Amino acid sequence: MVKNAINRIYLFIIFLFLYAPIMVLIVFSFNNSKSRSHWNGFTLRWYIELFQDPVIKKALFYTIAIALLSSLIATIVGTIAAIGIHSFNDWKKTLILNINYIPILNPDIVTGVSLMILFIFARIKLGFWTMLLAHITFNIPYVILSVLPKLKQLNSHLYEAALDLGATPLYAFFKVILPEIRPGIVTGALLAFTLSVDDFVISFFNTSSGVTNLSITIFSMARTGINPKINALSTIMFLTILILLFIVNIRTSKEVKEEKAK
Repeated sequence: MVKNAINRIYLFIIFLFLYAPIMVLIVFSFNNSKSRSHWNGFTLRWYIELFQDPVIKKALFYTIAIALLSSLIATIVGTIAAIGIHSFNDWKKTLILNINYIPILNPDIVTGVSLMILFIFARIKLGFWTMLLAHITFNIPYVILSVLPKLKQLNSHLYEAALDLGATPLYAFFKVILPEIRPGIVTGALLAFTLSVDDFVISFFNTSSGVTNLSITIFSMARTGINPKINALSTIMFLTILILLFIVNIRTSKEVKEEKAK
């Protein structure tokens, strides 16, 4: 009993250490002063100014557009790739999965610089499209790893049975395979969207000055001093990511319960 209490105290201290800075940031995003140490009353002023700032609104547009497009394309490509990888024999599957792990384990700065060099070598002008391609590139491996476990759980005879009953391969895929692996696809899409919204390093190296996402804009603003609008923007981004993570965790828990029920 005492040991459990001590473990809970340790856990509370760890989470307090991790989230205390974020809580302070959220509180001071409502502070009616530019001071970072003195509370001067509650206000929504910084949130109002945030959505009136043309630079931030432009960065928000690019962030959402690139996150939606990259997660959609990466989900489609990653799902197709996962199905292909699943059909390989053991040694080919192991080889390709090890190759798939490289972009995930690679430091972001290596991926960002290598993609930038590739775009410059191919004489592609850095901007919206290069940032989009970069986000698609680093999102695909995560989608593959989200979809593959669902393919492993899939009964391979279901697809063959659908073909034997007269279904075309395409019809059998959409009616038999896709519903079974949909939870993994949705999880991969949400993960890709979250990673895209959060990314800074790869975006920084693969865009021009006219196209910036929120993370680059926050970095640029922070170099000239911490504006309270940054607190408000960081709060919104944190809550957005938190909500998405809750959705992913709820879906995962639901899938686990369904598997146990089966």
